[in-house]
Amino acid sequence: MVSDTIYALSSGLPPAGIAVIRVSGPAAREVVSRLAGNLPKPRSAVYRRFKEAGVLIDDGLLLWFPGPKTATGEDLAEFHLHGGRAVVAAMLAALFRVPGLREAKAGEFTRRAFENGRIDLAQAEGLADLLAAETEMQRKAALALAEGGLGRRAEAWRTALLQASALVEAELDFSDEGDVEQGPSATAKVTLEALSAELSAMLANPPAERLRDGVRVVLAGPPNAGKSSLFNMIVGRDAAIVTDIAGTTRDRIEAAIVIDGVPLLLTDTAGLREPGDDAIEAIGMARTGEALDEADIILWLGDALDAPDGVLLIAAKADVREGMPGLPISTVTGQGVAELRTELLTRAKALLPTPGSLALNARHRSILSDVSVWIMAARGEGDALIMAEQLRTARNALDALTGRAGVEDMLDTLFGRFCVGK
Repeated sequence: MVSDTIYALSSGLPPAGIAVIRVSGPAAREVVSRLAGNLPKPRSAVYRRFKEAGVLIDDGLLLWFPGPKTATGEDLAEFHLHGGRAVVAAMLAALFRVPGLREAKAGEFTRRAFENGRIDLAQAEGLADLLAAETEMQRKAALALAEGGLGRRAEAWRTALLQASALVEAELDFSDEGDVEQGPSATAKVTLEALSAELSAMLANPPAERLRDGVRVVLAGPPNAGKSSLFNMIVGRDAAIVTDIAGTTRDRIEAAIVIDGVPLLLTDTAGLREPGDDAIEAIGMARTGEALDEADIILWLGDALDAPDGVLLIAAKADVREGMPGLPISTVTGQGVAELRTELLTRAKALLPTPGSLALNARHRSILSDVSVWIMAARGEGDALIMAEQLRTARNALDALTGRAGVEDMLDTLFGRFCVGK
């Protein structure tokens, strides 16, 4: 099916030093001829004067990329203009008047790259993450995905599944012939065992969501323990109200910060105590319980005997309360601040994917978990016919990872994350 020809501003909003407008589709060649004259040499920047009906719009650089070996898999042209608002508006208006052209939707250029086989679905997700990256760790993880790391790994897994399936099918179809070894499904199970171990190791890695959303650090303890003061000190601003009155914090207060490139989501919580008849305080403490359940790291500012397992125990207000168990911290004198920062970063980094490694998001983990379940079922199956069907199901599930099948319901959501022109 012939697709529409689309256009969009692919650089930042004007004013800017340079604006880049992209045109992709079967009419891109005609657009170049109409606005810039004859086609230039492919993949070479040439100086041109851009005109509509003989009237000059601007002068700049023109690049021509004939399909299918382009970013979108189609004929593609780029107009590099001066980045003033009026210049960009005039050029977009000229393109609008070209018959057969329409403005691109959000993410449509990248979606065409996927649909035309230039990238797989995992690469598209990586590109979306790369555009949204705000820290160096996020950039490296997104780049590993965008460059096809997961797709290559998935292709290797698929090849292993196909090899195992071929052995099982041989047992089913040619077991009565002398040139087929007996028990090939047993050989297939050796392959499946190694594949299962690899998938388990991949699924055990820290999730990508912690890179995007931040490691959840929750400050908890009884009222008036110094949680809000410590929260403000870590955040670097007065985000929470601090008074000597117990129970000042009645709800969760969150702040996203980055320390040495490590994304953190800090949560200050209502103090834990018997709420009595105060309905609002009871709701606040219920939300504290929810925050504790979601926490990756808990800074506990309270009695050590009441502390949940695995917390970082904080001896707050160390300037007036000496000898308390835990890391002594004073937001007044600054005591223990450097030590807390070091310990917090050490714990947070241990919960994040290794920089540059493949980090699985929730969709990836769900798919690979299903694949792993089917592989384990096949490993334990004694009937070759059932085993063959289980391996086929595992392959179909794996195909959804890179977009071979079963992903139509989430494409609009994914590509809607992109800006227009990408």
